[in-house]
Amino acid sequence: MSELNMGMLSLIFEKLQNDGKTLYSCLLVNKTWCEIIVPILWETPGRFKSNSNAIEMLFDTIISHLPKDSKNTLRENGINFIEQKYEQPLFNYISYWKNLNLYLLESMISIKNIKNSKRTVIRKEMLKLFINKNTSFSYLYITKQYNHQIHLFPGVEHCFSGLEYLCCNASVDKKILEGLAKTSNSIKKLKLRFNVMKTNNYGIIKLIEAQKNLNVVGFNKQPANVIDQSYCKTLEESLIKNVNNIQYFSMNWKPVTNILSHLVNLISLDIKLSSYADWNYLDKVCLPNLKILKTQKIPSKDLANLIQNTKGYLKEISIQYEGNDNRRLLQVIYNKCPNLKYLKISFNNIDIIKLEKLLIECKYLNGLFLNTLDNNDPDWDNLFEILIRSSPMNLFRFKFSYYYKIFRFNSLELFLDNWNKQPILLQTIPVCFLVDANFKRHQQQVNDLINKYVTKGSVKAYDIGKIFEDFEWTQNKSRAYF
Repeated sequence: MSELNMGMLSLIFEKLQNDGKTLYSCLLVNKTWCEIIVPILWETPGRFKSNSNAIEMLFDTIISHLPKDSKNTLRENGINFIEQKYEQPLFNYISYWKNLNLYLLESMISIKNIKNSKRTVIRKEMLKLFINKNTSFSYLYITKQYNHQIHLFPGVEHCFSGLEYLCCNASVDKKILEGLAKTSNSIKKLKLRFNVMKTNNYGIIKLIEAQKNLNVVGFNKQPANVIDQSYCKTLEESLIKNVNNIQYFSMNWKPVTNILSHLVNLISLDIKLSSYADWNYLDKVCLPNLKILKTQKIPSKDLANLIQNTKGYLKEISIQYEGNDNRRLLQVIYNKCPNLKYLKISFNNIDIIKLEKLLIECKYLNGLFLNTLDNNDPDWDNLFEILIRSSPMNLFRFKFSYYYKIFRFNSLELFLDNWNKQPILLQTIPVCFLVDANFKRHQQQVNDLINKYVTKGSVKAYDIGKIFEDFEWTQNKSRAYF
């Protein structure tokens, strides 16, 4: 096969890297396809959810790569499963491994039911296989409360010098993070999880301050966890050095500083809170380049102030807020967001005129997600009539989240009967407090009704109740879990 054809195949298969089922189905077509696909699959082992048998097989493959001295060390420490005859692998799989997930390695050791007294030995030999002067990783995931001193392994300077993505828990040993601060200053994407109460890990601060080109930053804590305010202040201020580089920022607590005012080059802002708070200062935040805005439990009046200070580049807005009046917010959106493609928002009857105006003004709108959970009696007839009358030509993706007892089948049927634009991608998300026979009957009735329009061709694809991303209407590919 020519180099050109192999190059084209490589590009095609790389596009499918998140579709495990398709890649595996292509793996055994022929030798050439196998040689192209294996490095792609092994770049991130464990990316897709696997059962215990698959993880154990992965462990066995790793063991087969151990050098002779490591195998001897295991035998000398009474780790007898090494006596199994592992065949020489067809590929040097470790050389393809670019994304190191330490949680996955710990899972392998746990599945093997190795005694605690011997886990340290096998863990060390496995880590030596990955962390040395001959390996190089771009991604590192460190599980919570990890305290195995990976920063002390010979060759770690080369191994993590090109690290671009770090996802770790704030309870990771401080010395590990300080070690990474010395070896890894090219991290572009940083995700931190605070799963332990009052985790004031200042190793994180040193790691952040050592970076030269942070582009994506995410802070996430458990809702019940309390983070010390003074630590939050130091954490947020540690980003100051990179404020001109950071384009994607997410967090799930209200900042204790004015860090948002500094992030003037943001393209994406994602703030999802577990409780309501006062955000009056958002009218002083100017994010001229913002394209994606996702929020939860931030009042609509404050969001209107934030959107008012953007410069017309917003394409995706997802707002979850239990309010009863979004009229000003809708007005600001259709005045300031001419390029809007996707919108998720709560719908109330008093918003209906502004919603129609938005449909008319936002001509590029492609997907609409309406949440009616806080509306005691949605005017379904009026809503669907407006969607029929005023939807822009590009709009054919719809989601409706609602309390199932107040849904009107006749209104939906009227909508689908009169829809005369391109076939719809539709998802309905009925909600109930108790899954009983009535709720199941409702699901079946909706399913039967919409399937009639799938057969007619006016509905292209339909799903009921599944949890997708806000602006995802189909989910055929395998799902990566980290």
